Amino acid sequence: MGNLLYLIAVILIIGWAIGFFAYSAGSVIHILLVIAIIAIILRVIRG
Repeated sequence: MGNLLYLIAVILIIGWAIGFFAYSAGSVIHILLVIAIIAIILRVIRG
C-alpha cells in the first residue's frame, strides 16, 4: 500500500510539472501538487 501511495505521488508531481510548463490550467495544477506533497509526507511519516 505504501509503494502505491508513493507511486501516485510521483505521478502527480510529474503531471503537475508537465501541466505547469505546458499550459496554465489554473488552480487544478496546484491542487495536484498539494495532493502529491501530502502523499509523500504521509509516506515519510509512516515508513
